[in-house]
Amino acid sequence: MTGKLFGIGLGPGDPELVTVKAARIIAEADVVAYHSARHGRSIARSVAAPYLRDGQVEEKLVYPLTTETTDHPRGYQGAIDEFYEESAARLAVHLDAGRDVALLAEGDPLFYSSYMHMHKRLCGTYRTEIVPGVTSVAAASAATQTPLVERDEVLTVLPGTLPVAELADRLANSDAVAIMKLGRTFGAVREALEKSGRLEEAVYVERASWRAQRVLPLKDVEPDEVPYFSVALVPSPLNTSAPHGSRGEVVVVGLGPGDPDWTTQEVRRELRAVTDLVGYGPYLARVAPNAWQRHHPSDNRVEEERAAFALDLARGGARVAVVSSGDPGVFAMATAVLEVASRAEYADIPVRVVPGLTAANAVAARAGAPLGHDYAVISLSDRLKPWDIVEERLTAAAKADLAIAIYNPASKSRTWQVQAMKETLLQYKSPETPVVIGRAVGSPNEDVKLVPLGSLDPADVDMRCLLIIGSSQTILTERSASTVVYTPRRYPATSLPQNS
Repeated sequence: MTGKLFGIGLGPGDPELVTVKAARIIAEADVVAYHSARHGRSIARSVAAPYLRDGQVEEKLVYPLTTETTDHPRGYQGAIDEFYEESAARLAVHLDAGRDVALLAEGDPLFYSSYMHMHKRLCGTYRTEIVPGVTSVAAASAATQTPLVERDEVLTVLPGTLPVAELADRLANSDAVAIMKLGRTFGAVREALEKSGRLEEAVYVERASWRAQRVLPLKDVEPDEVPYFSVALVPSPLNTSAPHGSRGEVVVVGLGPGDPDWTTQEVRRELRAVTDLVGYGPYLARVAPNAWQRHHPSDNRVEEERAAFALDLARGGARVAVVSSGDPGVFAMATAVLEVASRAEYADIPVRVVPGLTAANAVAARAGAPLGHDYAVISLSDRLKPWDIVEERLTAAAKADLAIAIYNPASKSRTWQVQAMKETLLQYKSPETPVVIGRAVGSPNEDVKLVPLGSLDPADVDMRCLLIIGSSQTILTERSASTVVYTPRRYPATSLPQNS
């Protein structure tokens, strides 16, 4: 009968963290195998040393190289594949002879371990058993004495060998994170943490559970001092939030018009970092709830109260995001928050504004480039300003031959403004002027249509629409069975001032 292959997880380095089962199997095995670098020293063997017995056969599997530089005809991967094949063949000799083999692995055998490469080559032929071990992530978390994840949070484990851009993207969109394989990758990992806005949260743990263990803020680590046996941890935001009673802040963010892809990475980072989110209910619903944050939805007509509520939360130590659709500075919450924050009682509360993609740009992109030249942005709502001011501005924009982006064209209670706007504009614009009607752009119910100004039907416009009305220079053209609208960047030469 052939022998049995045991994958033995030794834990992160402290011999006392070797499990009782692992210690027993190591002592009973006929053959103990372990990997080592070319210098011949093996960390795995040193951890297992207290459990070895006299008379056991030891198989030292020495890596042929320690970096990705090699003259092997198939490069680094070819050299390492050849090494694993040869090592598996050496162990197969013992297994065929009926000898049980304990192959040692730091941490856990199936977690970024060399054991798995041997397992894949031998498990189809021989009996195998995996003895799990304490991972370096668990040991590093214990060293920091800080929980990694709580409640419904998700722990993401990343190899430091990923490209900086991918690391930064994953960091920005994760709860808690553990980054393995540091050493030579540390510089890139630090850059990714900085790009994702998570450098201040990151903790560096070197040689977790060893006597030489070090724990310090990652931002304070010198790159040339980082060994391979190190882990970067970004703990649960529940454990990095501002303590109650400390000074909080308010950040006003824009989610973009609807499509999650239109929410910027900067906004995602800000949303992940706050303790409380405040906003109009449907907009807050676009932000996935998590374990460490509180959502405070409200009606869309209480902007001043919403702003004061957010500032009061911040005064109590909360980090608050006030959420807008589109861009927060375009007919949205940034102005309301800053206006309320100007009161004396909120003078010491920091307020920041983070931009988002605004609806005018999203609708314009769907239609082509109707805002390619000078344009005006006007809200048709007369809830916060009288209609005669709206009419004056429409007239001024039309006289100046500007393209116009129309926000808030209609609602359930405002049904006559679109017709009034049309009549005003037709005094100065041709009935053939292109009008883009963008409804729910960025959502599954998106609809974009083009009509001449003279044929614009107010019944086609509702509260989910944004209108773009072209200038005299705006052009419609057919491309691939679709109509594209754009406004050239250059105005006719006859209208340009002459150089002196």
